[in-house]
Amino acid sequence: MVKVNTPWYKYYKGIKKHLKYPNTSLYHLVLETSKKYPDNISYNYFNNKKTYKEFIEEIDTASKAFLELGVRKKDYVSICMPNTPEAIISFYALNKIGAICNMIHPLSAESEIKDFVNNTNSKVMIVIDLAFNKINHIYPNTTLEKIITVSPKDSMPTLLQVGYELTKGIKVKLEKNPAQIKWNEFIKLSTKYNKKVEDKGVGEDLAAILYSGGTSGSPKGIELTNLNFNACALQSIEGCHTLYPGIKVLAIMPIFHGFGLGVCIHTTQVLGGTSIIEPTFNVKTFDNLLSKYNPNVLVGVPTLFEALLLNKNMQRMDLSYLTCVLSGGDSLSIELKKKVDDFLKTHNSNTTVREGYGLTESVTACCLTPVDTYKKGSIGIPYPDTYFKIVKIGTQEEASYGEEGEICLSSPSLMRGYMNNEKETKETLKVHEDGLTWLHTGDLGYMDSDGFVYFKGRLKRMIVSSGYNIYPKYIENLVDSHPSVLISSVVAKPHPYKQHVAKCFIVLTDEAKSKDKDAIIKEIKDLCEKNLSKFSWPYEYEIRDELPKTLVGKIAYKVLEDEEKEKYIREQALRNEESNETRI
Repeated sequence: MVKVNTPWYKYYKGIKKHLKYPNTSLYHLVLETSKKYPDNISYNYFNNKKTYKEFIEEIDTASKAFLELGVRKKDYVSICMPNTPEAIISFYALNKIGAICNMIHPLSAESEIKDFVNNTNSKVMIVIDLAFNKINHIYPNTTLEKIITVSPKDSMPTLLQVGYELTKGIKVKLEKNPAQIKWNEFIKLSTKYNKKVEDKGVGEDLAAILYSGGTSGSPKGIELTNLNFNACALQSIEGCHTLYPGIKVLAIMPIFHGFGLGVCIHTTQVLGGTSIIEPTFNVKTFDNLLSKYNPNVLVGVPTLFEALLLNKNMQRMDLSYLTCVLSGGDSLSIELKKKVDDFLKTHNSNTTVREGYGLTESVTACCLTPVDTYKKGSIGIPYPDTYFKIVKIGTQEEASYGEEGEICLSSPSLMRGYMNNEKETKETLKVHEDGLTWLHTGDLGYMDSDGFVYFKGRLKRMIVSSGYNIYPKYIENLVDSHPSVLISSVVAKPHPYKQHVAKCFIVLTDEAKSKDKDAIIKEIKDLCEKNLSKFSWPYEYEIRDELPKTLVGKIAYKVLEDEEKEKYIREQALRNEESNETRI
């Protein structure tokens, strides 16, 4: 038995310390669930409900279609989709035949998508029709041979299909490409495949690639195995301790995000619960979503809970159906947690927000606040079979309880590594003297003597906006490539709903200082919007004569961030004054 300090075990009330992990595919675990609960509702998409028996049939049909299309074991297939049944069916169908799902954000820039596709040598892509033209533009320069297009209406009930087509669908004009095949045509290929489809997947097989910035900020493919996903699901079910078969989970976190794919989908499907699928999320209609589906579990980032408090229509709602509320993706402030907890209580819910912590490098959540114990400012205690420790910065030496250092974790859910990047994999995954492989997260924090973990900040520069990671260095490298830019710095700017957005400060070259600055900013803005994912576009650009420097001559981005914080506080105070005057 590995000797690791585990003071948190005393809070494992009814929770097992260690679990058994089957040496199987993701598909196999869901298949076993379908045998236990064939009539449970697997997913609900605009009130189009499918039982587990029907869901498995859809997966099996799609697996035959993929095989008929030429997809084989260990092939990479790109999925560039929001949350729809077709995306989830494809994920498990490809897993059944041993193919690897390359999960791409539909709002990624064309250049990013091209790299993601070519780096995995994907010959097939499943894409939402709204993003098809973007794929079509890069198609000649990719390895793609077939592009399967899906419309959000494809799995909607008939009346909603008509409504969607008359409002949104009519605006979608797909360019022509002989490689394109619509989902319904693709599924018909299954009738031509007459061989038996066998699931031979094992735990160590690669299941999916998810993208994150790693430690340096440029997008990296994170290799996640069957065991990683299955361990995360089983640990989440055990560690959460309030989930049960038939429970309804509002799956608004996207499937190209570890939180969405690992918890809202796979954990729910392994459990026998219902994933309520939504392709888009609008904070203004959040109340309609809750009243329509009455979910038992709400999983989101802090901005989701901000929206819950700001939506005026929520004030009259009864939330007694909410039995589990989980927050992750970014740190939840003590003040916001208190406000949400008070809101839940006054709206008849007996639960409180439970904060968790995780990284895409560990699929998603691996630490969670216990159901009956909360410590102010803590992100909770580790999952079963998951170990946390704090090490002194730049070392593997364990820090004392209460001493701040780098958060490290070890778990069966840890990634295999960064795709085609051995150097950064070795810098992130390290074997310590205890014989375990530890993920050095790049996050600062400490652990108290009870084993509760506290997140304090990040060693690496990163901006979290609505739960998405934005890497300043990646944006700066792009902006600096503009001929008029001498140097740039991207920092976090406070935002009332997204918590933070990116702001870009720019110093121009001497030659450019006499030129039209508005025209230059427009060129830089166009450059960013062409080459960056939409969620990481700078929210604001500002040209300065110079940028503040540290004593060693580096850009003092912290000074710029402090300026933005002070400006935001002043603006908020001014708004409050104006609001008070209006009421008087």
